[in-house]
Amino acid sequence: MLSSIPTVTTSDLAGAVAADPATTVIDVREPHEFAAGHLPGALSIPMSVLPVRVEEIPRDRTVYVVCAVGARSGQVVSWLNEQGWDTVNVAGGTQDWIAAGRALEH
Repeated sequence: MLSSIPTVTTSDLAGAVAADPATTVIDVREPHEFAAGHLPGALSIPMSVLPVRVEEIPRDRTVYVVCAVGARSGQVVSWLNEQGWDTVNVAGGTQDWIAAGRALEH
């Protein structure tokens, strides 16, 4: 259930990145979505391959997980946290990031 998933807003994420530019952001969208534009500095690990690339995700810090609107990232956060990671879902995802006028990388 998504209500029990740790969640932040895109404004919260922007604040975290401003405070620590080394903040880890994982984008779980598919490669073509990521290529069309993604949050600056985000690492692309599509949901479809996450289980085989999971060791690329740091365990020593909070990791922010983003997708287009927050549904896929919520599922990923739920699974990762069950496996022992400290992850949070970015509610509203890339769409809210764009709506707030924040820049994307291409």
